[in-house]
This record gives sequence, structure tokens and C-alpha cells, in this order.
Amino acid sequence: MTLLSITDLTVHLPGAARPVLDSVSLHVGPGEVVGLVGESGSGKSTTAKAALGLLPPGATATGSVHVADTDVLALTGERLRAHRAGPVAMVHQDPRAALNPVRRIGDFLTERGATRSRAVELLEAVGLSSPERRLRQHPHELSGGMLQRVVIAGALAAEPRLLLADEATSALDVTTQAEILALLRTLRATRDLGLLLITHDLHLAAAYCDRVYVMYAGGVVEQRTAEALFTTPAHPYTRGLLACSPTLGESHPLTPIPGRPPSLSDSFKGCPFVSRCGEAEESCETAPPVEQPLEDGGGVNCPVAPVVGRRSAWRNGWAQPKMPSTETTKASQG
Repeated sequence: MTLLSITDLTVHLPGAARPVLDSVSLHVGPGEVVGLVGESGSGKSTTAKAALGLLPPGATATGSVHVADTDVLALTGERLRAHRAGPVAMVHQDPRAALNPVRRIGDFLTERGATRSRAVELLEAVGLSSPERRLRQHPHELSGGMLQRVVIAGALAAEPRLLLADEATSALDVTTQAEILALLRTLRATRDLGLLLITHDLHLAAAYCDRVYVMYAGGVVEQRTAEALFTTPAHPYTRGLLACSPTLGESHPLTPIPGRPPSLSDSFKGCPFVSRCGEAEESCETAPPVEQPLEDGGGVNCPVAPVVGRRSAWRNGWAQPKMPSTETTKASQG
């Protein structure tokens, strides 16, 4: 059984030169943690929100989004509201933004359908001490980590099978982040939850996820097991992300990816990463990439990506672009 199945999802916004999402496909099974990584603006949050039917206003979508047996794109009105309060729930980055500062924690949980006794059970399930007292407190009386536990408790109120965590730990300190991740791991095991974890932290994804999808400019460029992605990344973009990410105990030089990701006003015929890629060929500028199967069962959307195991690991560096970056091109034209 697949809890979340997204197939060839393409989303257009009025006035945009390119799709917000371009033929995105991914799946999450019961008890599975799947990572979604990439730079800001790559389409990670929009992909997750599609599972809730929360696409941007005016958006048109093709492809399919299924949560269990439910066709989310076909839902409207009361059926869509029931879906958002049922099999799927989302935990956002900033817990304070999810809570009304003038209402008590108990109000937040009971308005999600939980009785007061059930609210106490939920707070106990997420590891909050003195749950009865917490119900009487306001958000400003709790720390960031405690508030994130409250938001997770609210997400669990409707007994969802699928949990979408959108940068749910990035606003927390390292110690609290580890506690929240340990909590999510426990909930996954005890409730057989499927978890889609959106993060900028590739090291966190490698340590915590079973599989990882890498997104760039609205599309998936690589999908692998977490171990394979971290040890033998195939796509030049993935290797670039890892090359500019510090690793504890290692002294490899950090090499930033030059240029900038394309905006929705930028159109292109070929690969969206071509202006920042050091391995691009002429065909990359004119032909859109298609997924190439890899020896370990993963896939990469790059015709010139190395076969897994035949190239040196990312720690030995990655090729700098042969072409000027977008900023350099604009400067020379100005």
C-alpha cells in the first residue's frame, strides 16, 4: 500500500514562464521516511501542499495526487475539508505561526476535534511533561521545542496515516531538533506513519530518511536511497549541494554553487541547471532531461550524470561550470 503517490504532477500559475512543478513523481509508504531536499524555491513545499489540496490560488494542475485511495485533485468543498482533517496532516516550520497567541494550548487542541482527555493523551504522546498544566498555558509560556511538540500533537489529533513535516526542525536549536526527530521516529514506529520530511539539511536527510528526492526548479533531478545519495551522488546539482555543506570531522574545502536558481519568470528549453553546471554539453541547452536509471535502483534526470560507482565521490570536488553564471551573463549584457 502507498500512502502518498504523486505521478507526473505539473502545476502552472497565471503569468509564469515555467511551471511551479514540472512532472513531479514521488511516493511514500507506511512506516517510511522520505526526504525532499533542494534550495529555496525548488518546489518542495508546493509538492507537499498538493497532498492537502493546497495549491496556490489560480493554479492549474495535471497529473495525479493520491493519498491512500483518495484522488486529492478531484476533491472540492466539504470533501476537501474532510480530507485535510483526516488521513494527512502537516507540521510547519514555525510553531508560533500555527498557534493563536491569545488562546490557550487546550483551545488549540480541542478545536481540532480532541476532547480534553484526548488532548492530555496527545501531549503525553509527544513527550510533554505536566500535560494538564500545558493545556492551561498560552504559547508565550512554552519554549520553541515545546510548541513544536504541541503542533505535532495537533497534527495527530485526527489520527492521520501520513505526516508532512515542512522544515519542522529548522527553527530549533540542535539539541531540540534531535529530540523532535527522535519523537517523529518513535511516532513512525508506533503508529506506522508515513513521513515526508522537507529539509535544507542534506546530512539530516541522509541520517534520518529511507529515501531522498532532490528537487531543482520545480522538478525532481535525483531520487535515491539516503545512503546512496550521500556516498555516490549522481546529479551535478546533488554533488554541488554536498560540496558546499560542511561535514563534522572532515576538512574538504567548501565549494559554493555559482549563479542562482531560475525564477518563475525564466524560461528555458533544456536543463534548468545548465548555466550552473560544469558537466553540461550542448544538448543540455536544447533538450529537457529525462530520468536515467541507476545501477542501485535510483534515478537521475541528467544524460551526462556518471553511473554510480564509476566516478569519484563528491568529497573529491565537483566540476565548475564551463558557462558563465546567470549574474555574469546579465552583467555583460547590461
